[in-house]
Amino acid sequence: MKDVSPVSRPPVPPALALGVSVLAFSWAGPLVRFTEAPALAISLWRLLIAVGILAVVVSLRREGWGPLRKLPPRAWALGSLAGGLLALHFWSWIASVQYTSIASSVVLVSTQPLCVALLSALFLREHPRRREWVGLMIAVVGAAWIGLGDLAIGGTALLGDALALSAAVLAAAYYIVGRALRPHVDIWSYVLLVYGTAALVLLAAVLLHPGVALVEGYERRDWWVFLALALGPMLLGHTGVNYALRYVRAYIANLAVLGEPIGATVIAWLLPAIAERPPLPTLIGGGLILLGIAVALQGGRPSRDGSPQERPGGG
Repeated sequence: MKDVSPVSRPPVPPALALGVSVLAFSWAGPLVRFTEAPALAISLWRLLIAVGILAVVVSLRREGWGPLRKLPPRAWALGSLAGGLLALHFWSWIASVQYTSIASSVVLVSTQPLCVALLSALFLREHPRRREWVGLMIAVVGAAWIGLGDLAIGGTALLGDALALSAAVLAAAYYIVGRALRPHVDIWSYVLLVYGTAALVLLAAVLLHPGVALVEGYERRDWWVFLALALGPMLLGHTGVNYALRYVRAYIANLAVLGEPIGATVIAWLLPAIAERPPLPTLIGGGLILLGIAVALQGGRPSRDGSPQERPGGG
């Protein structure tokens, strides 16, 4: 596949795009608490609304739908795979928020950068250095600490923690696929393909699930939550990270999720409608996870020109 434009000159600084993504991501967990809709329905409608808005934007652009129609089969295959992973990520993460605390969910799902490192070692032969393994162990201890704290709450919270960790693995795979594809596909074609595929997967899941309604039974507040999730965490958050994936490596773009636990926890704590004060085990475990991620990333920082440093023994 041919690059769509010079990768060295991004029209918007990737750091700015990732900063906006952090702010947008931080509202996802608190927003989910304002609806009792099933996780599948929330995941579906945030994507359907986002795809509808993107379709209007693409239709108004000079190039229109041409770039998307001209994508080669490999791009369609990888984009569809990324969309499937994104759909599963949304379902598992939103379900986790409904079983455990917002703080626990967003902190555990923020282990994504470490999952990216592990998947890179398995599939890309980019093996973590010693410092990165140390960081991984610190983060694992932090996750275990949160789990022990939620053990006192009950099995429901532990189920939420497991779903949040599953969401982290799925998101990591989604970002690795995106990093392989984004340098060759423009942002509008990419997000339409990925979000559209994810929406189709979730639509099929909703239609096949007898306990989840497609339209009926949702209150006005539910629809406002769906819209807010589409505009903020979806269009600003995920699209901002997908934009950055064209210009930086996956683990760098994935750093945007590290600001989410802090932002989401603060929002959930300060909003009177939620007023969820994070328990001490979550604060300690979250601090260990973020410390572990910071230590791990220090072991493989890119060089000043933005290119990844060589790793001895790497594949």
